[in-house]
Amino acid sequence: MAQRIVMIEDEPDIVQLVRYGFEKEGFQLESFTRAHEGLESLKKKTADLVLLDILLPDMNGLEICKRMRADDRLKNVPVIFLTAKGEEIDRVLGLELGADDYVVKPFSPRELLARVKAVLRRRERPAEQAEVIEFGDILLDCRTQSITVRGSAVDVSTLEFKLLHFLATHPGRIFSRDMLLDQVWGQDRFVTPRTIDVHIRRLREKVEAFPNEPRYLLTVRGAGYRFADRAEAVPAGKN
Repeated sequence: MAQRIVMIEDEPDIVQLVRYGFEKEGFQLESFTRAHEGLESLKKKTADLVLLDILLPDMNGLEICKRMRADDRLKNVPVIFLTAKGEEIDRVLGLELGADDYVVKPFSPRELLARVKAVLRRRERPAEQAEVIEFGDILLDCRTQSITVRGSAVDVSTLEFKLLHFLATHPGRIFSRDMLLDQVWGQDRFVTPRTIDVHIRRLREKVEAFPNEPRYLLTVRGAGYRFADRAEAVPAGKN
């Protein structure tokens, strides 16, 4: 069955350009010019990936992404922003809201197609280990790619889980941003090292009791990041 790509974009020429290349590669592309129509379609039938413009006539694309991430049925659907807003702050904001990638107009249809395929490949890769990992008061279930912190379930994206899983299974080791991109995003990556900072910040907000004074996800100035070693991660009262 062809993978379903939903595109929410109000410029017909761009839709036509993208549709030609994607359908030629065997994808099923459904397009909507208005945000509400696209959201309603996604709620009725989910997609394998969403291409999302930011500047739409009836709703900002960032708000659409935010609503998707708050919806249990849509929260894990990959999102790629496709927009003319190319400033770094716009890219960072999009990633912080849970987007998987960010493509700036004008763009190459071949590059967009490559990025879509890369995101879909990352999503299809199985978890590295089918087991439960407990580290301090963080529990990672690799079978369901879910995280529990201090007894409460935490919502994370696929990439956030993979990043935390990789660091937690290499406690004490220092990894540069480029090393983390290679290990977590792999050869399919089109993102910059700045992406790591965004994801680390989001993970700290979700798993650290005090994100500004992290116990697990530690910054090594001038070098990168490391996960606390076993001794550092023992919860209070358990040592």
